[in-house]
Amino acid sequence: MTEKFNLRRIFAWAAGEPVASLARARLGRRRKPINLALQGGGAQGAFTWGVLDALLADGRLDIRGISGASAGAVNAVMLADGLARGGHEEARRRLADFWQATSRAGSLPELQRQVGERLFSAASLPTNSPARAWLDAMSRLLSPYDLNPLNINPLKDLIDRFVDFDALRKCRGLELFLSATDVTTGKLSIFPREKISAEVVMASACVPSLFRAVEIDGNSYWDGGYVGNPVLAPFIQATATEDVLIVQINPLVRDGVPTTPREIVSRVHEITFNAPLLAELRHIAFVTRLIDEGRLPRGLGPGRYRRLNMHRVVLNARDNRLDSAAKLNTDSAYFEALCSLGQKAAREFLDAHFADIGRRGTIELEDEALVQCA
Repeated sequence: MTEKFNLRRIFAWAAGEPVASLARARLGRRRKPINLALQGGGAQGAFTWGVLDALLADGRLDIRGISGASAGAVNAVMLADGLARGGHEEARRRLADFWQATSRAGSLPELQRQVGERLFSAASLPTNSPARAWLDAMSRLLSPYDLNPLNINPLKDLIDRFVDFDALRKCRGLELFLSATDVTTGKLSIFPREKISAEVVMASACVPSLFRAVEIDGNSYWDGGYVGNPVLAPFIQATATEDVLIVQINPLVRDGVPTTPREIVSRVHEITFNAPLLAELRHIAFVTRLIDEGRLPRGLGPGRYRRLNMHRVVLNARDNRLDSAAKLNTDSAYFEALCSLGQKAAREFLDAHFADIGRRGTIELEDEALVQCA
């Protein structure tokens, strides 16, 4: 078997066929199943686009379930729509089309372009720019109810342009979960694939300083990142695979203590939006311990639990190219820079940990679950 494969590699090389593509074609027959959990983070969701693009191009993973919040919810439905339409290559195309179209150099109609800018530009503007200062000031003086009394929100048209929700809801080979925050109760709401619509995506990405609360079936919703960023609990019983890859945008650790007002606000946001994820990791660590001790039954079905193998690809807050990208003149260049970082991070993860998928987790859950005592 080894000799035949080596000969085929030689013939492929002589014919000009990339050896990596040949290897992926062989591995494609035995793809490893995995679930993806996509964190929200405004414009930095373009990092997630890059991660997904590299995973899909590699071709060795079989995506069985996806969860997402905020910008992660947008990436999740673009990915799911592409997979439902035509597999990995179509999913790569849908993600690229969306992110390129929502940039300032994109081809969206004016209203939809403005929505994209409002949704993503707050995170992509340099922290010392006049535009960022103006946006911060306006968000403190006026609410979306003052600025938009008629509740005109073209985000629905923007999402509908890219996603066939009827087909998505019928795609039974893929589980999808989007989180949103119930405004009145403060509780987490998880929308499964069968209930996902453009309104649900709008709710999950509803930054309250920019958009009015989104009403669904009489309930009002804000950004899902406040309470489930992203949700992991559904994977305990939803799919047969026990591996979950978190694409994390908000860094857990920062060097030094922030001292300027903007640095302080930025760090507060990072801590706030990571809190639900850390809480879920503590829950998963607890369930895993009980399964290992034989105190909980392992498996699918009522009363049984999955022993999740947790993995993570994270945006490196120390990467100098990220700081440089924030100073570029167009957000399309910023998106592309983040996408490139995501592609690199995904390839590094696969090189280091592909063999671990299906065997063991690569996040030390007990360390994540520890509460630091002073």
